[in-house]
Amino acid sequence: MSTLPLSPAAIALNRFGLGVRPGDALPDDPKHWLHAQFDRFDEKPAVFAALADAGALLQNYQDQQRAARQMVPVTLPHPPAAPTLSAIPRPAGLQPPTASGAAPSPNAMRAAIRQDFGQDAQALYRAAIQARMQSALQTDAPFVERMVHFWSNHFCVSADNTQTTAFVGAFERDAIRPHVLGRFEDMLIAVEQHPAMLIYLNQINSAGPNSPFALGVARRNPAKRPGLNENLGREIMELHTLGVRSGYSQTDVTEFSRALTGWSVGGALAGGRRDATSPDTFFFRAPLHEPGTRTIVGKTYDQPDDGQARAALVDFAAAPATATHVATKLARHFAGDAPPPALVARLAASYTRHRGSLPELYRTLIASPEPWVRTPQKFKTPWEWTVSALRGLGRTDLGQMQVAGMLGQLGQPVWKPGSPAGYDDIAASWAAPDALLRRVELAQRLVAPIGDRLDARDLGPRLIPASFSPATADQVGKAESPGAALALLLVSPDFLRR
Repeated sequence: MSTLPLSPAAIALNRFGLGVRPGDALPDDPKHWLHAQFDRFDEKPAVFAALADAGALLQNYQDQQRAARQMVPVTLPHPPAAPTLSAIPRPAGLQPPTASGAAPSPNAMRAAIRQDFGQDAQALYRAAIQARMQSALQTDAPFVERMVHFWSNHFCVSADNTQTTAFVGAFERDAIRPHVLGRFEDMLIAVEQHPAMLIYLNQINSAGPNSPFALGVARRNPAKRPGLNENLGREIMELHTLGVRSGYSQTDVTEFSRALTGWSVGGALAGGRRDATSPDTFFFRAPLHEPGTRTIVGKTYDQPDDGQARAALVDFAAAPATATHVATKLARHFAGDAPPPALVARLAASYTRHRGSLPELYRTLIASPEPWVRTPQKFKTPWEWTVSALRGLGRTDLGQMQVAGMLGQLGQPVWKPGSPAGYDDIAASWAAPDALLRRVELAQRLVAPIGDRLDARDLGPRLIPASFSPATADQVGKAESPGAALALLLVSPDFLRR
């Protein structure tokens, strides 16, 4: 660990920001530098805007599967890929009869369609990760960009199935980025109504037991009566808003899950029919909604249709438990693995006083003394370390570098924590010896193309301004080559922590 106290500039650039770029000017007033980023943040960078449309991809897949079920050998058109994604392999669609007159079997056609859709979803996933990293390297608002990553992990979707994999990039672009400088309530609603979340937590398969749809199915075949899925309701209450052990009961989860029935996405309907909306959009399916008034955490909700669950979300967003839950996670991210109670209380009070205004919450964070403690407070996650390493080496364009593979090797595949709780934000999850060895190996690969174009002895003091430790400077100075010196710098205690 560094033997020098961290300067305010180093804290602003590395703990609040994403790491220093060699040409960055050091902020004379670090707090003003952070505040000024609110006006510089690019909500929808060109690299995100250029991503192919996940909804069109899914609609095309559903159309082809429907045709296969009907045993109609047709070739269906595909949505055009964005220019920057021209390398994405496009599925060939259903094939017409062969020259001999024999058409592929329906099972073979469905298998081929699934395989093609899986390949397209993976290609879009990788392209979205490239866009995310490109944005992090180029941004002039690194603190706000960090908050995008923070909220994306808080409202986690994990690319554990093909459809979610296709939508995860759009989720961060369309549900997180537009609201990162808005109100928590608005982000919450956007997140819960996004196709990625509705698909990931199986909400599209949830039907009220007494809904018109469920009763109709039961009349035709009682053994196939649809049921309630509580995944989304539970995770909203436990992870997204109120937090575990905040006073709600299993009955509250069930009642809220009943209020959520009907929340779905456009496109294919249950039973194979279609509506006129896009799979990119939220769609309320009234026939799936459980009728009746709900009582959730002591309050009665009798709003019609999707208004019932929306009203509960608004109340969850305003709840004191949510303020404390959000404040605790924010304090942990900036002030140490054990969140300082005074900072948690101050952030929670700000959240409540300003009705969930995120800019006001950030201002309270910046004004608080705890995040400015002059010793390193956090161990960088693989994502944070990779972003700061590439920024530190002056990379502004990824070229042929494949970020998805890099982060997979480091143990933190992007948008794929395998749990709705997201990735841990404590050092114990990332500082194991084998994990550090993987960073050493990647550091060596990252510096290899640079050769002797960067002098680590000069770069170190710029990346950790006024706080570069003598011990690290000594080790870097003794390295056997310029490349080895750069690699040592990237895995030094000074650089691994923020």
